Amino acid sequence: MDIRKAKPKDAARLTQIAFAAKAYWGYPASWIALWRDTLTITPEYIATVEVYTAVVGGEIVGFYALIGAGEKLTLNDLWVLPEMIGQGIGRVLFEHACHHAKTLGAEILEIEADPNTEGFYQHMGAQRVGEHLSEIEGQPRILPVFHLRWQTSED
Repeated sequence: MDIRKAKPKDAARLTQIAFAAKAYWGYPASWIALWRDTLTITPEYIATVEVYTAVVGGEIVGFYALIGAGEKLTLNDLWVLPEMIGQGIGRVLFEHACHHAKTLGAEILEIEADPNTEGFYQHMGAQRVGEHLSEIEGQPRILPVFHLRWQTSED
């Protein structure tokens, strides 16, 4: 597996991965439709934020995006094709995101996670620091918020 910086031309493939990965959790099609704008990755998004892809056999199978600046960056996306889940790709992407965030000067990585991925982020060492409450089609939805902190070389 190779990790490489995404290119604007990768937008359609990254969008396909995001939709497939979100649907993997069994959400109703109506919810997926409501999340269309959030799950759509545009060439402009790739050009303006830190987006990296996991490539296996010449094919993009996952990606992550970091947004923000300064001491706290946000892991805005981390998606892996459903058929590749469980093969360590998410772990490698997450570790790459942490390392890259450190090189950008961040001390904290913030993650607003899908509830189905809470165990993954806890396993990766992130600490739950709160939650965001929302509603979708009249149903409450609680999204856990995590922080992963590391010591900088000045500590």
